[in-house]
Amino acid sequence: MLDESVSLPAWLYTLLWLAAGYAILVSVLFPSVRWFIHRRLNRAVDRLNTSLSIKIKPFQQTKRQVLIDKLVFDPEVLAVIDEQARVTGLPRAALQEDVKRYAREIVPSFNAYVYYQLGYWFAKRISRFLYRIRVSAVNQEVLETLDEDSTVVFIMNHRSNMDYLLICYLAAEQVTLSYAVGEWARVFPLESLIRAMGAFFVRRGSQNPLYRKVLGRYVDMATQSGVCQAVFPEGGLSRDGNVAKPKIGFLDYMLRNYDYRTDRNITFIPVGINYDRVIEDKNLMHWDDKSRRSSNWHTFKRTLKFLRVNLFSGSRTRWQRYGYAGVNFGIPFNMREYCEKNALVFKDMPLRERIPAITALAEELMEAVRYVIPVLPVPVIASVFNINRGEGLRSLDVIAGSDRLIDEMIAAGAAIRPDQKPRSRTITAALDNLVHRHILLEEHDVYRVNPAFECLIDYYANSIRHWH
Repeated sequence: MLDESVSLPAWLYTLLWLAAGYAILVSVLFPSVRWFIHRRLNRAVDRLNTSLSIKIKPFQQTKRQVLIDKLVFDPEVLAVIDEQARVTGLPRAALQEDVKRYAREIVPSFNAYVYYQLGYWFAKRISRFLYRIRVSAVNQEVLETLDEDSTVVFIMNHRSNMDYLLICYLAAEQVTLSYAVGEWARVFPLESLIRAMGAFFVRRGSQNPLYRKVLGRYVDMATQSGVCQAVFPEGGLSRDGNVAKPKIGFLDYMLRNYDYRTDRNITFIPVGINYDRVIEDKNLMHWDDKSRRSSNWHTFKRTLKFLRVNLFSGSRTRWQRYGYAGVNFGIPFNMREYCEKNALVFKDMPLRERIPAITALAEELMEAVRYVIPVLPVPVIASVFNINRGEGLRSLDVIAGSDRLIDEMIAAGAAIRPDQKPRSRTITAALDNLVHRHILLEEHDVYRVNPAFECLIDYYANSIRHWH
């Protein structure tokens, strides 16, 4: 009886083989591959930490699902779920599912290999392709002596979506950054790449108390764990070139449970960013009039045209077209010293006292950011034309006016040294840039502002208006 053969249909035989192959794959090969990859990643992180000024924290290496579970079962989140269930009458299980969805949406999946081998490479290539980059520090020695155990937070003005790439590129040799990204980036495959680089997605303007609690708890956990973060307190791109009044949401998330006597110190570093050309400038000027904004198709065609013109042009031609991008790092702001000086224990403060205190802190930080906003050729030229509004200026007048204005700003304390003053040929190149974009009209070496683009002249001049 045991010698009898059993015949099976071909489809069942194939199915059994596939099932056996899948079982081997899941139970043997997948764990081995995961172990091998994690081992390589851990070694890569160890190597990176020997060269980084601010190390990659264990929080960033924690499995994403573990962080999601911590948020889902966080006591403060559970308290809000109970309150929402009582007020709205919704089932507690349904609210718990909402929390899981919010947590999956927010929590990143940091991958050091992706950050440095892909993200850094991409940020560096794009930044240097578009701009000639100028970087400076108000006090380099102070920056080099930061407390390694403190949570470092870069506080920045928001000029362009290029800010993300620029800061990622410039800070990569010192630290890995985590920053909030709007829902505009939640498209495949960009979403996965951004998560792997340690960024987290935020619903701008959401008033859902449950969502805000989950987001707040994540930001607080990351801050308490020492994760270096980049924050744009303005909450969005500047529409008029001025540094906007800060929104305190993220600062409140970071500080509402902060006790300087027992918690890890927080060091805020003001970062000023400026450009000779903001890629989105014309769209920003017409932001309130949707009919005048560039459509996605128009933006795509313009991008293709830009690549066709610039891919095979020399580096000098490219930087003359887009000019400089400047980044200045200011003097670190020690939160422990600030709290001790002002007797602030945010953890013990009621809401009515905490919000004014954080608002005052945010305004002080943004004032420090204004202090280090770079002084670049195009904003200086725009300021010269604003001072001489309605007049035609020769190139020599523009050069002389720019030189005089920069001297006044240096005397007033602007973050630019005399040896960094643009040369006459740099001002001339910036003039040609503005003429090429039709922002200025030139005839027989006399330059005038194109009436159609007066708002753009104001936009660039406003970035340094506080110095003159």
